[in-house]
Amino acid sequence: MLFKQFVDDDLGCASYLVGDERAGVAAVVDPPYAIELVLAAAERHGVRLAGVLETHTHADHVSGHGRLALEHGVPIHVHGAAGVAFPHEALEDGAEIELGEVVLRTIHTPGHRPEHCCFAVIDRSRSDEPWLVLTGDSLFVGDAGRPDLAVEAREGAEGLFHSLRRLVELGDGVEVFPGHVAGSLCGAAMSSKASTTIGFERRFNPALQGELADFVAAASGPQPPRPPNMERIVELNRGELVGAQPPLERLGTAPEEAVVLDVRETHVFAAGHHPGAVGIPVDGSSFATRAAFVLPECPVVLHAADEAEAARAARGLHAVGLFALAGWQEGGGAERLEPVSLDELERLVADDAIELLDVREADERDDGHVPGSRHLPYRTARAAAEAGLLDGRPVVTICESGARAAIAASVLQAAGVEARPVLDGGLADWRGRGGETTSFRRCGG
Repeated sequence: MLFKQFVDDDLGCASYLVGDERAGVAAVVDPPYAIELVLAAAERHGVRLAGVLETHTHADHVSGHGRLALEHGVPIHVHGAAGVAFPHEALEDGAEIELGEVVLRTIHTPGHRPEHCCFAVIDRSRSDEPWLVLTGDSLFVGDAGRPDLAVEAREGAEGLFHSLRRLVELGDGVEVFPGHVAGSLCGAAMSSKASTTIGFERRFNPALQGELADFVAAASGPQPPRPPNMERIVELNRGELVGAQPPLERLGTAPEEAVVLDVRETHVFAAGHHPGAVGIPVDGSSFATRAAFVLPECPVVLHAADEAEAARAARGLHAVGLFALAGWQEGGGAERLEPVSLDELERLVADDAIELLDVREADERDDGHVPGSRHLPYRTARAAAEAGLLDGRPVVTICESGARAAIAASVLQAAGVEARPVLDGGLADWRGRGGETTSFRRCGG
C-alpha cells in the first residue's frame, strides 16, 4: 500500500496520497491548493491519480480539487449533501473506491458539516479489515471538529457525537490520520502529533468521554475564531472549479489602490518599510490565516526580501483564497515600527502615558493580563482604528511573545494610529519578571 501524508505547517491542514503502488494507481484525499508536492510524490512512486476524495467542503483553505480536475483530468468524489456546482461522483455511506488491492470505504460522519465523510483504508493484500482511517474534521488527535461552521452549534454537536461513536466501532488498533493538526482553527485543543489510534483516543480524548448531553454542552461552548474569509472559501470549494493562478510578477510601480503586505522578518520590517505597509512575516506561524484576518478587500502588493520569499507568500495567500495579488517588490522604506522594551513598558504603564492593547484571544487574556490593559484581538485592530474606538493616546500592543503585537501595531500604524509593539517578549516575560497580572475565571456549568 502507498500512503503519504502531507501537512501544511502554516494552516495545520493534512492531505493524503493513498493507493496501490504495484497496481500503479492512487487517490488524493483533501488535496491542498498547491498540488505540486502531491503530483511529485505520485510521479516518484509511479502511480496514476484515479480520483480526488473530499471529506467535506473546507472552510479554512481552498482545495486543490479544481486544479487536479482542470489540469490533470482527475475525477472528484464528494458526498451529495455538499451541494457542489462542479461535475463529481457522489459518495454515500458504505461506498467503496477500489485502487488495486487498496480500498477506501466511505463512512458518512455528519456533524462538522452535513456532508462530512471519513474514509476507512483497507489493504486486501493483508486483511479485509480497515488498517487506518482518514477522519477529516471529525476526530483529531486529542480533540474533535467544531460543530458551528455549517449548522447551528447544538445540531452539529449532536451529529458529531454519533459520528464519533461510529468511528470508535472500527476497533482500537485502527490508526487515525486527521485532516488537521495543531495550528488549525477547526478545533480548540488538537495536538501537533500527526496521527494516533482509535484505542488511544477512546481512552484519552475528552470528546469520546461521557454522554450526549456532556458532549453537546462542551462542543456548543466557546470556539476558536471563525476562519477568516470562511464564507468565501466555502463558496470557492463548492462552486465552479478553481484553476491555477497567474505567475506573480515583479512590479515597477504599485497600483494606487493596493495595500502593501510586507512578508519579511519582523525586525527587518520594523527597521524600515513602505509607509502604510502591514507586516506579517511569511516565515512566522499561521502566516496565511493572519493575513486573511487583517487585510482589507483590495489588491495586494507583496514586499519581500527576494522573489523566492514573495513566491512562498503568494502560495500561502492562495491557500486561503486571497487571489488578488498585483505583484511583488523588494521590501524597505523610511517608515519604522519602534519596539517597546518591558522596562520601558513598565514606566509607561506607571505614568498612564499609553493605551496598552492586549491583542491575544479572550481565553489567553482571561488566564492573566496586565491590569488596565484593553482587550483588542490583533485581527480586529483595523476595524477598531477605522471606527475611532481608541482613546487617542499613543498605543502599545502586547501579546504572549511579540508576533501578534507586531502585526497589530503595523495594522494600526497603517490606519494612522501612533502604535508600538512589545516585540521581543510579551506576557510570558512580563509574568516571569514579576509583573502584575490579573485574571478572569469562567464559571463552570
